[in-house]
Amino acid sequence: MTLTIETGRWEALGSYAAPIRRLVFVIEQQVPEEEEWDGMDDQCTHFIAWQNADGDQTSPIGTARLLPDGHIGRVAVLTEQRGKGVGVALMQAAIDAARQQGHAKVVLSAQLHALAFYEHLGFVAYGDTFMDAGIPHREMVLFLSTA
Repeated sequence: MTLTIETGRWEALGSYAAPIRRLVFVIEQQVPEEEEWDGMDDQCTHFIAWQNADGDQTSPIGTARLLPDGHIGRVAVLTEQRGKGVGVALMQAAIDAARQQGHAKVVLSAQLHALAFYEHLGFVAYGDTFMDAGIPHREMVLFLSTA
């Protein structure tokens, strides 16, 4: 099995990202539909993780997005694919894209259970815990080197 990350606009990747986000956020985590679909997707750079099992047989297994202000969000990996490096690959692609776009830092709102995942990537939590879509979160930041 190989993993590839595709980067693009919502027009090209939304049909792959939307079902993953619906499964992970709306169904699994019970995020209200109106909060998941915030109207920002058209402005974002999107990332799709593709699993290539045999030859041309590929399937989308994860997604993330980068907002124009350097905020990474909507990081979602299908349940059966978690713990296999998919989230790390998506985050690395988003961080690389932010660096290429000239951002000095990237920020994200992490669910508390995912803090260690993001800390492993170099993010640092700051501020108080807050609720978003009924789920406790903390803000996190990663300062990007300009070299």
